[in-house]
Amino acid sequence: MAKWLLVDGFNLAYRCFYAIPELTRADGFPTNALHGWLKSLWMLADQTKPDACVVFFDLGGAQDRLALHADYKAQREEMPESLARQLPYVKSLTRAMGCVGVEQEGVESDDLLASQAVALSRAGHEVLIVSSDKDFAQIVDERVKIMLPPPTANPKLGWRLMDAAGVQAKFGVPPRMIADYLALVGDTSDNIPGLAGVGPKTAAKWLNEFETLEGVMAHCAELKPERFREPICAEADKLRRNLKLTTLNLGLPVLSVPPVQPQPEALFALIEELGMKTNLAEARRRYAAGAATTKIGALTGAPPPTPVAAPLTPVQGELF
Repeated sequence: MAKWLLVDGFNLAYRCFYAIPELTRADGFPTNALHGWLKSLWMLADQTKPDACVVFFDLGGAQDRLALHADYKAQREEMPESLARQLPYVKSLTRAMGCVGVEQEGVESDDLLASQAVALSRAGHEVLIVSSDKDFAQIVDERVKIMLPPPTANPKLGWRLMDAAGVQAKFGVPPRMIADYLALVGDTSDNIPGLAGVGPKTAAKWLNEFETLEGVMAHCAELKPERFREPICAEADKLRRNLKLTTLNLGLPVLSVPPVQPQPEALFALIEELGMKTNLAEARRRYAAGAATTKIGALTGAPPPTPVAAPLTPVQGELF
């Protein structure tokens, strides 16, 4: 079986954009996110040595969740113009490095990535999800783990692996309770309000005692602190809605990933066009004929295995 690297594209792109001071080409074109993108994928390749890499991008597809909660993600600002200008190059670099890119209208990329991860796990593959989004903690199992980015306060820690034990340590509940946990405490990144006053420790305590959100609500008359008994019963409908918002959709058709190889000459040309001399030297070292350095993409020289599932039709999903 193979090791798959599944990348939350916008999550990583935003991180690269904000983590690196403003950098530009000689003519003023922004390149800071592109520097970070290349370095991040190369660092992940060196650290995890995957057999295949798939990068997922959003095209806008939160309609189902917006129908439940009109303010879902409403607090998010528009993408910075200088990042938007770099995105076409992010995608071109991704292809040239030997990664498969996926974007799909009408579906949130988190759901598409999660469906792919679970299908690969069930087929016996190892899956590493590159994202800081806590929603993915709900699908961590013995074969699905999360690569957390270096903390801003201490970047020298590097990328860190979070397994089921790590989820338990971080949130106080196992992966299967994460969606229920987020329904109770809320998720500010998605503008989902939790139950007022309920923090991580209280939510974890309730779930460890009653297993699920429904279990917590069924025992609302027994909850401690007592001040939450009436509110949790009164806001049952809101909490059930929250659970629908925080639960990843794992029922999407699974992508049939075609064999992809790095395109060194295309990669060199792109990096040269962007005026990134240091990255160009690194790319030539990594992708030189016979180089032993780990490359992202089809790393073993063999085509990545295809998950056993119905492939997406062009209407359902697109590779870029």
